[in-house]
Amino acid sequence: MTKLSVNINKIATLRNSRGGNNPSVLQAAIDVQNFGADGVTVHPRPDERHIRYSDVHEIKSIITTEFNIEGNCREQKFIDLVLQVKPQQVTLVPDAEGQLTSDHGWDTLKHKDYLIEMIAVFKQAGIRTSIFVDPIIEMVNGAAATGTDRIELYTESYARHYPANAAIAAAPYKAAAERALQLGLGINAGHDLDLNNLKYFSQQVYGVAEVSIGHALICDAIYLGLENAVQLYKRQISY
Repeated sequence: MTKLSVNINKIATLRNSRGGNNPSVLQAAIDVQNFGADGVTVHPRPDERHIRYSDVHEIKSIITTEFNIEGNCREQKFIDLVLQVKPQQVTLVPDAEGQLTSDHGWDTLKHKDYLIEMIAVFKQAGIRTSIFVDPIIEMVNGAAATGTDRIELYTESYARHYPANAAIAAAPYKAAAERALQLGLGINAGHDLDLNNLKYFSQQVYGVAEVSIGHALICDAIYLGLENAVQLYKRQISY
């Protein structure tokens, strides 16, 4: 069954907009777990515009499910943080400095040697590794050669094309997932998945171990409440 990891970056964005500690990122991490999430995801960035490095350490102290830290492994500060905290999973994304949000997967062929080196660092520390990958067979093949444990299928393209033709939107992800399973890779997915498109994705793309969802879920929580939102997202992947 696919697990739901809730990305709580947007809770931190709201807190930081006013100062103080309202809403509490730590309490949000506790609550989403109590409300049924299978994990908590954070994506700290160098400017700490949402999740702060101190938040990551605090969350580690209370985590009862799975902790997933996303980030740019080109930043030494990020590497040091992950090795100190030792989450269950680290997800490596090819962000540029100052990037608003992740918007593409790794070129696993061009950056093969670099990824092999970085993935080995985290795996030697006993941390499961996952890398952002676009739904392209060549990139999945390349990912397998890096030694990563999992790939995270970057689903923005699926979400963008879903309203016009859901089957066409899901097709490359279905093929990429099938190839990943053949190669022995675990599969995660995330970015722009929401209550409208998540169930179809889950039904069409076999073998997804985990979806990481933040922005849409937190937006829905404004209207529906956080507990209800977490439960509704869980229902989309539980059948």
